[in-house]
Amino acid sequence: MDTNDSNDDAGSGRLAVGRRRRATRTGTVLSQELIVQTAIRLLSQHGADALGVRRLGAALGADPSALYRYFHSTDELVLAVADELIGMSLKDAQVTGDWRADLQRSGMSLHRTYTAHPQAAVLAASRVTRRPNEMRGIESGLAILRDAGFGPDDAARYYHRFIDFTLGFAAIDAAAAALSADAGAADRGAWQATYACLPADQYPHIAESAQALAQTMSVSAYPGALEVFLDGLEAALDRNGR
Repeated sequence: MDTNDSNDDAGSGRLAVGRRRRATRTGTVLSQELIVQTAIRLLSQHGADALGVRRLGAALGADPSALYRYFHSTDELVLAVADELIGMSLKDAQVTGDWRADLQRSGMSLHRTYTAHPQAAVLAASRVTRRPNEMRGIESGLAILRDAGFGPDDAARYYHRFIDFTLGFAAIDAAAAALSADAGAADRGAWQATYACLPADQYPHIAESAQALAQTMSVSAYPGALEVFLDGLEAALDRNGR
């Protein structure tokens, strides 16, 4: 929802929150949940332009001014979208007692959710939502680290590193997925078309690793990097006697 797009009945762009469900002119019952789901769908089609109230209103069959009853601003809608992505990722969350497997599952689920919704993820990855799904995610992550043997303070510090590490990779991979088809193909093809052809006398290390670069740079580094991160956590536990 872009406040620059709201020169009609919405006024200044400061919105009065309404929790009541209202039927649109097409008979659809309008709600915060429906607006967020529609915003995520439109983001995949139109990028950040999807958050204009006219485009959202048209997709919902609602007058644009009706959206202002549910969200104060565009930023509030972005935070709700971010929290919805976290909620999607938590469907696979478990605390089984195997801390490494639980943390790996949590990270891979979050990364998978973000890269499946790249346009939304680019907006959401750096945000703190202050909403229920984020709170559940933090509680779950801390529980896993506490069960691993970390004390409360160390659990907080390692959770911070884990979540920023995961979201950083998710943001990079989501941004790559959000590229146009031509730009994405050019980037992936560069490892064969450009780097594999560099002269070995000038770039000896690139030349000897050219095929490996072409293979590894075309896929996400997150799964392998996550294993390295988890190895580091195991080492930290060993140093502290678990």
